[in-house]
Amino acid sequence: MLAAILYDLDGTIVNTDPLHYQVWHEMLQEYGIEIDEEFYKNHMSGRLNPQIVRDFMPEWSDEAVHQFSDRKEARFREVAGTLTPIAGLDDAIAWGTERGLKQGLVTNAPRANAEYMLEVLKLSTAFDQVAISAEVGIPKPDPAPYEYILKEFGITPGEALAFEDSPSGMRSAVAAGIKTVGIATTQEPSELYELGAVLVISDYTDSRLWELLGVPRS
Repeated sequence: MLAAILYDLDGTIVNTDPLHYQVWHEMLQEYGIEIDEEFYKNHMSGRLNPQIVRDFMPEWSDEAVHQFSDRKEARFREVAGTLTPIAGLDDAIAWGTERGLKQGLVTNAPRANAEYMLEVLKLSTAFDQVAISAEVGIPKPDPAPYEYILKEFGITPGEALAFEDSPSGMRSAVAAGIKTVGIATTQEPSELYELGAVLVISDYTDSRLWELLGVPRS
């Protein structure tokens, strides 16, 4: 029986990737590094900032890596104030609330970003638990962030449903044994299916999602 719904943040409840790409593009240009959207999608989306920065700047100290990461996220927050939730998300969250389901956020984003985005989206009270990968200690694609929130909720993987958009997120949720729905904001549906999605949708208004939840819609 379903007891909890678990959401990723970036690309899953809000389509932040275009803004993240814009900020990465601008900041890396300061160092003579050029990236395009395809590179961002395949090598950066869904990963922790320090991992990404280390790929580009292997000679940097840990302090320099974290300073750049913090500056990048501060810049992102400066331009992210007008973002809105992915279509149908409010209905999905309301559906879970009405049925007394636990609802959690599981993200590789820094806590400052997660809290800021939830405030912007007016979702600050929507989730019973917010699991930050860096605080758990091991980021996605490891299953640890999802295993952590399952333990916090006191449920088994079979009692949860997850929503993810990135390869790292899909691998994390699927490896934790959770039935996972792909949100095709950053990746092709075929890739998400290959990674183990039970269903891939563009947003939460898709009638196939509601059929999966046992609520057929016309």
